[in-house]
Amino acid sequence: MKKLLIIALFASFAVQAQNWKGKFEQLGPNELPTPNAYRSGSGAPGTEYWQQRADYVIDVEVNDETQVLTGKETITYHNNSPETLTYLWMQLDQNILADNSMTAQTQQGGLRDSSATRILGFIGVNTSDYKGGYNITAVKDAANKALKYTINNTMMRIELPAPLKKGEKFVFSVDWNYQEYDRMQFSQRGGYEFFPEDGNYVYTFAQWFPRMCVFDDYEGWQNKQFLGTGEFALAFGDYKVRITVPSDHIVASTGWLQNPKAVLTAEQQERYALAQRTFDKPVFIVTEEEAKKKEKERATKKSTWEFHAENVRDFAFAHSRKFIWDAQAVKLATKTPLAQSFYPKEGNPLWAKESTKAVKNTLEVYSARTFDYPYPHATSVHAANQGMEYPMICFNFGRPNKDGTYSDRLLQGMIGVVVHEVGHNFFPMIINSDERQSTWMDEGLNTFMEGETIRDRYPALNYTTATPKSMIPFMKGDRTQMRPIMATADNQGRNHGPNGYTKPGTGLTILRNTVMGPELFDKAFKEYATRWAFKHPKPADFFRTMEDASAVDLDWFWRGWFFTTDNTDIELAEVKWMKVKSTQVDPEKKTPKTKQGDLASAKSNNPTDFSNGPEEFTLINTPDNFYGEFRSRINDDDVRKKLEGKNIYQVKLKNVGGLVMPVIIEWTFKDGSKEIDRIPAEIWRLNENEVVKVFVKEKEVVNVLVDPNFEIADVNATNNNFPKKEEPSKVDQLKKN
Repeated sequence: MKKLLIIALFASFAVQAQNWKGKFEQLGPNELPTPNAYRSGSGAPGTEYWQQRADYVIDVEVNDETQVLTGKETITYHNNSPETLTYLWMQLDQNILADNSMTAQTQQGGLRDSSATRILGFIGVNTSDYKGGYNITAVKDAANKALKYTINNTMMRIELPAPLKKGEKFVFSVDWNYQEYDRMQFSQRGGYEFFPEDGNYVYTFAQWFPRMCVFDDYEGWQNKQFLGTGEFALAFGDYKVRITVPSDHIVASTGWLQNPKAVLTAEQQERYALAQRTFDKPVFIVTEEEAKKKEKERATKKSTWEFHAENVRDFAFAHSRKFIWDAQAVKLATKTPLAQSFYPKEGNPLWAKESTKAVKNTLEVYSARTFDYPYPHATSVHAANQGMEYPMICFNFGRPNKDGTYSDRLLQGMIGVVVHEVGHNFFPMIINSDERQSTWMDEGLNTFMEGETIRDRYPALNYTTATPKSMIPFMKGDRTQMRPIMATADNQGRNHGPNGYTKPGTGLTILRNTVMGPELFDKAFKEYATRWAFKHPKPADFFRTMEDASAVDLDWFWRGWFFTTDNTDIELAEVKWMKVKSTQVDPEKKTPKTKQGDLASAKSNNPTDFSNGPEEFTLINTPDNFYGEFRSRINDDDVRKKLEGKNIYQVKLKNVGGLVMPVIIEWTFKDGSKEIDRIPAEIWRLNENEVVKVFVKEKEVVNVLVDPNFEIADVNATNNNFPKKEEPSKVDQLKKN
């Protein structure tokens, strides 16, 4: 019985040990998948990495009178996987606006007296006559034979007539139409804006065609429905797209314009060519005066604009007769892409002054930190109350008042959104993460780079996005209502913005500036970008690459910042001021004795300040048994002599918030000078709750402050200071802004 009891106890302890996860333990299979031939332990693509491909040839026409889009696409799907496929999945994202969509059925919210009518649409009450969603009119194979298909909300399954083996391709076509929606009413990513003053529209077409889902080594088919928040997982491919619109419309699009002679005037063609070799300022291809003139016209003819795009994961376009168009070339190390902007007169004077400049700045800074922007252009299109990204093109807000004036806040917001959305060309349009599963991999990384770009190119804006200080209000909130960064987009609720954008962006700022240092961080970040350009990375690939390329173990950071809702709250619990007693050694007893004139007893520190002076203590000679088998000895007198007169400070720190972080301590000396000590987060590895550390200073200290420059998002400034007699408001003042 005793033996069985011992075995049972041992088994119990073994289970507890297996389940225990300290903050510095390595991430295991519950957090990171086991490396394999497809994705290596270093974070690089494996030797047998593969990904699917889908090429598109599309003809689309937009009716400016009815706002109906009609399209036909031919898709060539390449099966590069080791699996044999018997069906394909496509995304029908427009079905989010179909009657009884899952989004409409699950929208929540209540009403109160004096609720605005526009609120009804946001809580799932349909007050519009609009009928949304795709009308699929044909799905056929290359022989024009109908294919069986099944529509499940925002997804469509296509049955293959024969199994599609590795290395084979399948060609099929889809015909469809749908009525574009008023984005003011539905607040979706595409749509149109109507201008009552002149009776014109600005169209921004997004998720406008049925698109292939991703099939990968990680989860097979991407099978999460489009509910509105979680964005897109898409395969790379080449696109040939012909867009038919009224002949007085200007089209902005993914891809490079193939037929400028057919759609532009001779003068516009000359300006377009000039812009491609002009690096110092934008060239106006369509001026404001020309756009105003066209607002009053209504062309009866049509024009077809043709665009080709290579190796992109999506395709979007915009068009209007109201568009002003300016562009200039950008000089990168190996490329000269075109930065350009399309906007109605309602965007001026702000857009003519700032949009293309912001596109240029973004391409330059992002390229330096990752790889040279590989596409032929990056385009910013003005669209009210919006910020949305697609390959080579994005839709951005920032509209001045009717008299052309605008506030500093609007200026900062407009520059911020242009930088952010153009930056999305890198994350996720090229470094092609799954936005529906891992929002932070594109939004978080991009928010970090947005902040880096604006602080570099627009220092006067004092941009605080993705800085630790800006994150404190969220981090100090109710943690029971929070979700970890790693939660999927549709499950984060009101935390989607912080968890998807600013918290991961802030985490990268902390890694770069405080944990790793800019040099190591930049090398590792660039390595991740180049490894996964035009591929499909997962969270583990980012985590592993950042460590592999820097030799910095960051599992403690990923575990705390990404997988939990803990926050940083380091309490400066105690500071003891000490000095070594002046002593001499009794040659017979080998123990020190106090010189005459020394204090008879040591002073005791005041727990709240330094008013009692230093506490004196004795350093005795090292006993022989401390040396073990060593025969050499420390010169105890020399040690005491080196410390004689020095100020020794014993600091106790407590981890109140749960996150382990580096400790930054600022010392203010009696003469007014200051000094900062930086201690790696590993100081917590043996005790995650409380640590004691001793510091030796030449000068007398009058103030000790933890996290003086808001580097680690410490949520409680009132426990970071010693002496403790300072009022909280004064503590905050001590922290540098």
